[in-house]
Amino acid sequence: MSRSRDRGADFQREFEGAQTLDGLLDLAGSPLDSAAVLARMQAAHAEGTPYKDVIPTFFEEEPRFPSPDIARRLYQNLLGLWDLVEEGKQVRLDDGPRPPRPKKVKPVQPAPFHPKEPSAEFVEAAWRYLEDDEKARTRLMHTFENRQDALLGALDAAGLTDEGYGVVRHLLFELYSMLELGWPPGLTSVSPSALEADTDAPPPPQPLQAYADEALFEAEQDEEQPLSSEELEAVRRLVRRGLAALWSARKGR
Repeated sequence: MSRSRDRGADFQREFEGAQTLDGLLDLAGSPLDSAAVLARMQAAHAEGTPYKDVIPTFFEEEPRFPSPDIARRLYQNLLGLWDLVEEGKQVRLDDGPRPPRPKKVKPVQPAPFHPKEPSAEFVEAAWRYLEDDEKARTRLMHTFENRQDALLGALDAAGLTDEGYGVVRHLLFELYSMLELGWPPGLTSVSPSALEADTDAPPPPQPLQAYADEALFEAEQDEEQPLSSEELEAVRRLVRRGLAALWSARKGR
């Protein structure tokens, strides 16, 4: 159903079904039923005719209304039906059996990259999996908060604004989750000192670094809460150190 608002808070564009619209059309003196109205709307929309020029053609004379409430409800239904036509949605005018709903496709966890390094394809698949599977995301978030409690404590003390802290925490969570998904032995807890200075540990794989760089670029370009250049540099440094520490925390490497 279309539920866009119009004409104030008491006017709601909503098609309530053929039976309701048929009764309202009859009360207003229209010779058309819902099927005829729908066909005329579809033809008008295909020709680019606006609804304001279509609706008057539903009446041979000026419409008559028993009450203002009937008038309002008729136009709510007509405009709601027009919205459905405009959006290209299928409109059911009968009460027959509804077509079966398409089955939801269960998100598929990406295959691990262990014992090698993650590819760009793995990073993309892992990101989509985290986006689509809420249960997996919640489970990994709990694991992240419990296992990397010390790392998060160090992040709390880093002196960032709420926006900067949110960017680092969110990004480190995603990177941690990707490693947990791709490295079945898991990760050990990261020492909070890992955020204080760069290490001589091998750099993390390029696809993970590229993902982090792209996310930081988006944070820099954010229209509502862009990070300042000074804080962005601090955020970038913390993410780089955190990613290197998480990559080095893999078990059994």
